[in-house]
Amino acid sequence: MQSQPQEPTATRTPIQVAALVVGLVFLAVGILGFVPGITTNYDELEFAGHESGAALFGTFSVSVLHNVVHLLFGVAGIAMARTAAAARLYLVGGGVIYLVLWVYGLVVDQHSTANFIPVNSADNWLHLGLGAAMVAVGLVLGRVGSAAHPAITPRHT
Repeated sequence: MQSQPQEPTATRTPIQVAALVVGLVFLAVGILGFVPGITTNYDELEFAGHESGAALFGTFSVSVLHNVVHLLFGVAGIAMARTAAAARLYLVGGGVIYLVLWVYGLVVDQHSTANFIPVNSADNWLHLGLGAAMVAVGLVLGRVGSAAHPAITPRHT
């Protein structure tokens, strides 16, 4: 009986899994922002600016630019999940970016041209929670050694 050659197994640390999951969620949200019905007032979707009347799930203000940013954050998360160091940078750095976006949302006049993303109160709360969660996960899982939490190994069938 001949033995089958072993396929190399890819292992991911918990922080890599977290970055991958966050990246996939961002990618999904970016795609959903272009789906009529999931995005209400889709016919009012503008490239950028506060004039965009479209709302993801009827709640979160979106524009083409806003959706593209989500898509880019998603692709970045998926790509940076390849290594633990890059995954940590993605989570902590991305979280800081979302916290800055939260502050921006607090100080910008939502009806001015400065609100180019656009953001509303629901977006602001989401950006605060998302930013804080990403930073926390990045810091906590970034400190966890692979001996304390074993890597997750996908099974091949």
